[in-house]
Amino acid sequence: MDSPADGAGGPAVTSLLIACALGIEQVALRSALRKTRAGRSDRSGRTPDAGPVTVLRTGMGPRNAERATARALGTDRNRDAAVIASGFCAGLAPGMNPGDLIVADETRGPHGSTPCTGTALLVEALSRALPGRTVHTGPLTGSDHVVRGPERAGLRATGALAVDMESAATLLSALSAGARPVAAVRVVVDAPEHELVRIGTVRGGISAFRVLRAVIPAFLEWHRSLLLPRR
Repeated sequence: MDSPADGAGGPAVTSLLIACALGIEQVALRSALRKTRAGRSDRSGRTPDAGPVTVLRTGMGPRNAERATARALGTDRNRDAAVIASGFCAGLAPGMNPGDLIVADETRGPHGSTPCTGTALLVEALSRALPGRTVHTGPLTGSDHVVRGPERAGLRATGALAVDMESAATLLSALSAGARPVAAVRVVVDAPEHELVRIGTVRGGISAFRVLRAVIPAFLEWHRSLLLPRR
């Protein structure tokens, strides 16, 4: 029998909310969603996805993420939505490169850890959508500021693979609004050997942006799988 962390035991999932912090992340995800849906539309213009998909820009930082997620889930459209926190992150492990993918098995924040739903399915779907890209799985930790230099080593010592400012707050807020599947998928924009000063000004930022534009098919596959009958 599946555990709640695998998507069982909650309400029926009809919609998907993808939360990101930055405008550039929202542009990447929305443009990819439009392109994917256009490619899958039937002659009537409808798409075969499980339900409505919203790409929400929360703003930077855990407080903004928490508030924006709670507001979005308070609407009829998203009340029972599955939630994915996405966007860019900082890799913590040596050898990581910009454009690597992080699929969290849990997010960590000041209020504890949140287990993620369907991690293995997301890894498989992302590997198909982005062949040749490295996909890392493990804990994604939260911070209330941009992490630089030696601070990375301290976070890595806790076992975390990557850090961002919004994922932990987004998923905690989502579950506070009711039981639902939650996940976090991030693209490494900088890493210990490739620190990024400003997104989009160096090759690492451009690489991460391109990868983020390619994750939507995997997100939709994960979303559709939540509606399959459970044994």
